[in-house]
Amino acid sequence: MLTDGALRMLVLLHFNSLGFTPIQLAWLFLLYEVAGIVTNLYAGWLAARFGLASTLYAGLGLQIGALAALSALDPGWGVAASVAFVMSVQGVSGVAKDLAKMSSKSAVKLLAPDGEGTLFRWVAGLTGSKNAVKGLGFFLGAALLALAGFEAAVWGMAGVLLAILIAVVLFLPEGLPAKDKGARFAGWRSPDPRVNRLSLARMFLFGARDVWFVVGVPVYFQAVLSDGTPEGRRWAFFIIGGFLALWIIGYGAVQAMAPRILRARGLPGREVVDRAICWAGLLVPIPFALAALVWLAGEPSAGLTAALIGGLLLFGVVFAVNSSVHSYLILAFGEAHRITRDVGFYYMANAAGRLVGTLLSGLSYQAGGLVLCLATAGAMAGLSWLAALRVRSA
Repeated sequence: MLTDGALRMLVLLHFNSLGFTPIQLAWLFLLYEVAGIVTNLYAGWLAARFGLASTLYAGLGLQIGALAALSALDPGWGVAASVAFVMSVQGVSGVAKDLAKMSSKSAVKLLAPDGEGTLFRWVAGLTGSKNAVKGLGFFLGAALLALAGFEAAVWGMAGVLLAILIAVVLFLPEGLPAKDKGARFAGWRSPDPRVNRLSLARMFLFGARDVWFVVGVPVYFQAVLSDGTPEGRRWAFFIIGGFLALWIIGYGAVQAMAPRILRARGLPGREVVDRAICWAGLLVPIPFALAALVWLAGEPSAGLTAALIGGLLLFGVVFAVNSSVHSYLILAFGEAHRITRDVGFYYMANAAGRLVGTLLSGLSYQAGGLVLCLATAGAMAGLSWLAALRVRSA
């Protein structure tokens, strides 16, 4: 997660400083999200077929390979060649991240001790810490780009990740499912309609975030904060990386506190679903209000930037509670004998939302600036709320 967040910032800020348009920047991340969809579709079956530990090792190993490959990027290549190469490497990185994430999330269902509310606390703690580390990666990527440069940054991260892989191989706890040679691919949908509808809500939820998160807001902030000089660009890198890191770290912290925020201890599943629907509805007006604020302001200003930061942090708090309760419900709904496949399908929907959000981020920002970008996020949040309503009737 640390290198995943850092790599995203490295690629985004490096290529934005080279003059790539918002749509070109969005293209750099599209294969990453497509790879996530395909990976999660088959990851559950792969984990059942080859063992959960094997998919975790494969994810870490592929990320090391992706970082090493990215160091071969030649600044002299044309735009088309650079985009194609980085898209391909990002695709491998997408496979790596989702193999590792599916493996760790599925393990929680199998390793968490029995007890009232224990599963929710374990899920919230793991998910929150994962995103806090990823948020630190956003700042790390921006800082490494400013201080060490692109090539040194990717080689340094590959070395750290190799040490982590060795540690995981040596100290991974026992109790994870071994390989099952008789495991068969059972299709892309879950037999449980609650899993399918929750996955649809998840898709729109993450689309609502990535519409502004991937391209729109970072590009807007860089245009506002940088004066175009090398020193100005470096200063903007630190501020943008710091803000996105703060957002992700805060998001992770709120996720970890979600069981207390929701007062979910001892609640039956139906009441947890009702609270998930309520929080999904609370998210909808925030991006619409920010879009209206930007439209009314007309021109960038220090006050507008401060208001955007505050509004997006509020979005992060509500988004984090939604995300955490989704992560709990998918494990609560999933059957132990097919948990890897249900989790894989759920994260396939997650990746599909990021794919749609990434594409719409570049398109909406280029077509209508930050106003359209934020309004599109509001529409996606509304669709997530409507999908969550259908979970209750399943």
